[in-house]
Amino acid sequence: MAEGSFEEEKYMRRSIQLAQNGLCNSAPNPMVGAVIVCDGKIIGEGYHIRCGEAHAEVNAIRSVKDTSLLKRSTIYVTLEPCSHYGKTPPCADLIIEKQIPRIVIGCQDPFSKVAGRGIQKLKDAGREVIVGVLEQECKYLIRRFITFHTQRRPYITLKWAESADKFIDICRTEGAPVILSNPLTSMLVHKKRAEHNAIIVGTHTAKLDNPSLNVRHWQGRSPVRIVIDRTLSLPPDLHLFDGSTPTLVFTEATQEPRLNIEYLTIDFQQDILPQMMEILYSRGLQSLLVEGGNLLLQSFIDTGLWDEIFVEEAPISLYSGVKSPKISDKIPYVTEQSFSRSFRHYTAGRNSQ
Repeated sequence: MAEGSFEEEKYMRRSIQLAQNGLCNSAPNPMVGAVIVCDGKIIGEGYHIRCGEAHAEVNAIRSVKDTSLLKRSTIYVTLEPCSHYGKTPPCADLIIEKQIPRIVIGCQDPFSKVAGRGIQKLKDAGREVIVGVLEQECKYLIRRFITFHTQRRPYITLKWAESADKFIDICRTEGAPVILSNPLTSMLVHKKRAEHNAIIVGTHTAKLDNPSLNVRHWQGRSPVRIVIDRTLSLPPDLHLFDGSTPTLVFTEATQEPRLNIEYLTIDFQQDILPQMMEILYSRGLQSLLVEGGNLLLQSFIDTGLWDEIFVEEAPISLYSGVKSPKISDKIPYVTEQSFSRSFRHYTAGRNSQ
């Protein structure tokens, strides 16, 4: 893998910046950005906007006003151009057809149908190909895609808000939960929902909080809702069962599906998390947001089945109640500031390998 020059890294950073625009709509495809440069000037830009539509390279090439410049340009792309026919033709073929002589690639595609074939096709066509410019940054960009295809499970993000004294709620059998988020951080929660393919809660949270688990305070699609209900004890009038959004119920009972609700039988005598992850993988759900409660969040932590954790720290104390999940002191985190709140951000450190 090659280390890039200052110029190459500059244009690759721009490509990464463009790619991030596809976060909410590109899945199950990876986020990809592309920049075309001629004589030290950007003449074209593009990113993969939506799954099933044109890839980043296509959009970048289409944006070039004077296509005669392509024959002496360099295209920078965060991910290896595809070499296979999917919902769109191969991008490697288009680059060859347009006679772009030089291609700078961030990282190789982990997808088995590509995995170096696009790079080889470009080289066989006599093109100069440089691979590995800002490689780790480009791999981190597609960490969900990599996790899904290499570990055969969704990319898992855990999220909760906790009080200054490490509680997530008061102890209750009914009534509304304690609101620890403010309106702006609540908006961030909905942004995260829009960025994930699926969202899950346990039986206790579904019953006590009656969450909708949809996207209301942000623009984007609502994730597939998932709830664990071993004995089908949850009331049918919960928001989760309103039929507005596809909903999966993991249970040991048998139940016929109804409008937008599917019941999936798993073995509760065994560890249920691997069973659920296998089913979600088979359905192409690339990312999963875990919103609680304590027992469910802790089960993901204890089994090491997570990739990122976001903890909102509220500046109030509850003094008693439901303790927040415990994370090992050995796991490093970064403190982030947003909307007058502190967030602890943990990463598992295996997503860009």
